[in-house]
Amino acid sequence: MSLTVWTNHELRPGARALFAEGLAAAGARLIQSAQSSRSVLDQGEPDPTLGEADIAYGQPDPDDVMRHPRLKWIAISTAGYTRYDRTDFRAAMRARGTVVTNASGVFATPCAEHLLAMMLALGRQLPKYVLNQAGPHGWPYLDDRYAMTLLTGQTVVILGYGAIGKRLAELLAPFRGRVIAVRRAPRGDEGVETVTTENAAAALAAADHVVNVLPDNPVSRGWCNAARFAQMKRGARFYNVGRGTSVNQPDLVAALQSGQVGGAYLDALDPEPLPPEHPIWTAPNCHITQHIGGGSREQDEALVRHFLENFRRFRVGEAMVDRIG
Repeated sequence: MSLTVWTNHELRPGARALFAEGLAAAGARLIQSAQSSRSVLDQGEPDPTLGEADIAYGQPDPDDVMRHPRLKWIAISTAGYTRYDRTDFRAAMRARGTVVTNASGVFATPCAEHLLAMMLALGRQLPKYVLNQAGPHGWPYLDDRYAMTLLTGQTVVILGYGAIGKRLAELLAPFRGRVIAVRRAPRGDEGVETVTTENAAAALAAADHVVNVLPDNPVSRGWCNAARFAQMKRGARFYNVGRGTSVNQPDLVAALQSGQVGGAYLDALDPEPLPPEHPIWTAPNCHITQHIGGGSREQDEALVRHFLENFRRFRVGEAMVDRIG
């Protein structure tokens, strides 16, 4: 059976060719939406050509998807899927038997490596030395030598334990520390010490590092707030590659100013782009990257290979990777 694949993800040239070649080899037709975007974070616009497709890849408008019952598979090109995490959308896809997948497997290693880099950078005070080389060219040898900290043997608490959290735990294994996962509904297959969100206080109190990988949903919004920062060991460091909405940013600024949180590295903020005058830019020992944690030079090619593997599985009826819902 010939399938039609619609996409509104504008891939880089090499990945675009790989995508087109993979579909052509399977005898599939490709529709590139006129409203395509290079950014996987952009919400898609309604497109009448979506009605011609069996499969939608990228960021299709969820209401548009619900209007087109021909669609058999929605392949979301991001790890996050907040705009699709709606009761009406889920019910409609279940009723039609439409498969929904995301791309969390593509972004797990880049995000985990970004987190590990953040943790090591704060411990070795690398941001300070970048600023020193760009500015005063000082040589504070004795003071700074004894201010360094080690990641080895420390306790890391991971809020939200999906693909990124699991990959981070793997990368942390050589540091011989303690890893505690916090998740709403532990499944028993985490492979690390796990507690529920209701029992997170003791884990936060033990943490040297608190890593936030929470998604954006009604339960997680503002979860990292003054009360939770107060439960953390004084001076613990905080990291966010989840969603900016899961952090109460004024509370984080206050915790950094008081020293309750000893440092922060943030890759996800609210809003994005973050206004230049936002106070979190100048909060003490707070360092920001612009939602690039999941990126790499190979991102688009990895997304295409992820899609094509799932496309093969879809055609032969095998279990699909990163299925949600």
